[in-house]
Amino acid sequence: MSIAVLGATGHLGRAAIDHLLARGVAPSELIAAGRAVEKLDGLRERGVDVRAVDYADAASIDAALAGSRVVLLVSGSEIGQRVAQHAAVIAAAERVGAQRLVYTSIVNALDSQHLLAPEHAETERMLAASSLAVTVLRNNWYIENFAADVATAAETGVVASGAGEGRIASATRDEYAEAAAVALLDDDHAGQTYELTGPEAWNHLELASALSELLGREVVYDALDPEEQRAQLTSAGLDDATAGFIVGLDANTRAGELAAVSADLEQLLGRRPRDLRAQLATLISAGPSGRLAGSALPTAEQPTVSRSRSAPRSRRR
Repeated sequence: MSIAVLGATGHLGRAAIDHLLARGVAPSELIAAGRAVEKLDGLRERGVDVRAVDYADAASIDAALAGSRVVLLVSGSEIGQRVAQHAAVIAAAERVGAQRLVYTSIVNALDSQHLLAPEHAETERMLAASSLAVTVLRNNWYIENFAADVATAAETGVVASGAGEGRIASATRDEYAEAAAVALLDDDHAGQTYELTGPEAWNHLELASALSELLGREVVYDALDPEEQRAQLTSAGLDDATAGFIVGLDANTRAGELAAVSADLEQLLGRRPRDLRAQLATLISAGPSGRLAGSALPTAEQPTVSRSRSAPRSRRR
């Protein structure tokens, strides 16, 4: 019986597989399932069982999960469709006889007012009503979500946001992926819900200060009011709905939805997660060929969009 990773073509899913392999899981015991399976050729060459999956096709999900004992469901990327997609995966996991499912949610999902919380909350409720043993990993923001903002700061010396003085307890995507691997490998995590955050919650003033030090140039924070932010986004070419969504995300941050700090990630990793400065140093070290040059809708788990003055770029996370 194997460990199946759904969303293996995304950054988080792929990193979780890398951590599982690094922890000694045999490639033959891993199922890497995703849509664009050509992205998984490297894993196939290492002996990982690569399978195509389409969340709109129940038979496809059954085939992807066949023979799995534990499933990692990296939350889908299509806002508005995720509940149906996740329901299909839960049903398939039950049909094929999987015993446990690990799900990547959002912090404080059941009580949060965050725009992204409702679909995660409904998924958690569906999992609680299922026959599966469940582990919920409630992830805060990835520092990689701010790659475009960091790149803009390096170029212009400005970080612009509508988040006000709201705080974010981010961690690196790789740390969240390692936590997922830990949860997959130990059945003692069944029935547990973990609030995964970095060791501190930072605001954009502190972000600008850290970037000034790391980039070797002054970086200032341009705090935008909602209407100013919306106007800048629409003038950069975004439609009203997308601009409103981004303004809403920053309003959530301003209201403190991402500010709570938990020790759960440290508990799972067995070490203190990186602080803001170390997270940014990791991001910057990726350089032009890494995620810093990448895009603005983060991977499947956290759809967000760049809030910099320049035209938002897709930063899929």
